[in-house]
Amino acid sequence: MTKILIVDDEVNVRKLYSEELRSEGYHTISASTVKEALETVEKEEPDLVILDIKLGEESGIDALMKIAKQRKHLPVILNSAYSIYRDNFQTWAADAYIVKSVDLAPLKEKIRDLLTTRSVTA
Repeated sequence: MTKILIVDDEVNVRKLYSEELRSEGYHTISASTVKEALETVEKEEPDLVILDIKLGEESGIDALMKIAKQRKHLPVILNSAYSIYRDNFQTWAADAYIVKSVDLAPLKEKIRDLLTTRSVTA
């Protein structure tokens, strides 16, 4: 079963995404901090990461850079309420950038696309 790591400091976002993605047939795990995310990537070896940029006092962009070094081929979707970060060249290391919305269809579609691409190239 495909394992997706959801990294967000907002508990309600983590719960919503987990419920929605489980209903799509994915196994979900979650983290609320950069440290927890990095440990989970190492321990759980997820197939994809959904990563918020603003994680309280921490930066999801820093986590993205560390994840990219730790697991080079792990797909990461940056999922932020702020579109302004698209202009930050460091966010280009992510496989996708989705602005948070009440409509999770674009996120789900991007997850399917990335996982399909990954399985084809693997």
